[in-house]
Amino acid sequence: MNCPHTAAAQADRGTGTVVIDPMVQDLDGETARLRDAGVLARIDLLGVPAWTVTRHAEARQLLVDPRLVKNIDAWGLWQSGAVTHAWPLIGMIDAGRSMFTVDGAEHRRLRTKTSQALTPRRLEAIRPEIEKFTQELLDALDTARGDDGVVDLKAVFAQPLPMRVVGMLMGVDESQHAMLTRQYKAFFSMLTPQDERLALLAELDVFYTDLVREKTARPTDDLTSALILAEEGGEPLTEEEVVGNLKAMVAAGHETTIGLVLNAVRALLSHPDQLRMVLAGEVGWDAVVEETLRWDTPTTHLLMRFATEDITVGDDVIRKGEGLVVSYRTIGRDIEQHGPDADDFDITRPTRNRHMTFGHGPHICPGAALSRVEAGIALPALFTRFPGLRLAVPDEGITKLPVMTQNDMTAFPVLLD
Repeated sequence: MNCPHTAAAQADRGTGTVVIDPMVQDLDGETARLRDAGVLARIDLLGVPAWTVTRHAEARQLLVDPRLVKNIDAWGLWQSGAVTHAWPLIGMIDAGRSMFTVDGAEHRRLRTKTSQALTPRRLEAIRPEIEKFTQELLDALDTARGDDGVVDLKAVFAQPLPMRVVGMLMGVDESQHAMLTRQYKAFFSMLTPQDERLALLAELDVFYTDLVREKTARPTDDLTSALILAEEGGEPLTEEEVVGNLKAMVAAGHETTIGLVLNAVRALLSHPDQLRMVLAGEVGWDAVVEETLRWDTPTTHLLMRFATEDITVGDDVIRKGEGLVVSYRTIGRDIEQHGPDADDFDITRPTRNRHMTFGHGPHICPGAALSRVEAGIALPALFTRFPGLRLAVPDEGITKLPVMTQNDMTAFPVLLD
């Protein structure tokens, strides 16, 4: 892997910096090391130094601090040329103009139509479609098992469900779903050479540009068309802005839900007493969803915000031009917020211990409610159809994908009965 190593990064190694493992070999250990490093921890991201916030209260404050912006031009290492497009994670930061990369009034302008398309009323309207997709994929699970009875819950169920849903919302034809899944998987993987990753980004730009132009000529009832069409008296989004929004939203809209569904299933199978409580109706599925989001977050590290002036947090200072990562998995295990048993999965945890896995402030995830609806449909349907569902391998045999920002699995082999 060809990664830049700045002088600053080299100097930090061995002096308290937590090196984020691109292969994700020990996520629990990494979470513990970050938590032990303090409220703000110095981290090394493939040779690039940054800060990360590891506590709930401080993260909540920083996520609404206007001195931290998404604009990459505020990053000192980018301005100086120490970080270039050779850095494997650059595509998650220099991702084109969209609601994910701007702040203030421009962010509100780019986000408004997306928020309007994902209102509670709209989500209730598409619930029957999500339920239909879920049942179709449960049928597919039943027929996809091998001679030994094993089937990959990720490949057949957890992965295609959110892609179908986000594809329906965006107006992406189902024939393109498998291609998009492959493209995003390769983009996020740390095993993909950087030249191939940059080529993937270019291919995605072409795909979404073609989609936007098609919807501009023949708009339909979907979010892509809504993003293109200007509100009366409003300023329309440019083609680049619509493409940027779509590219990021399809990625976030399916990756997060894959992790949420699989992590919830894994947690319940490894805590059979709690699974029995849910199946008996003693605890609701909403509690399962929220505790999974806190305990085993779909997003581990969210890249990146940049300080436009010095920001003091406790005894540390984020200097102007430095980058801040939000480590949501560590925040979800914050003992000060969630108590001394923060490392335990407990669906009876008091509701006062709320998490913020989907973010906080202006950039809170616009698809949070959608992901909750999908998981809230998929999980009870799965266990109702297959109450004897169990892992086909020991839990320690489940391996993580080499993805630094998402909490994703290579596969999830199960026996259905």
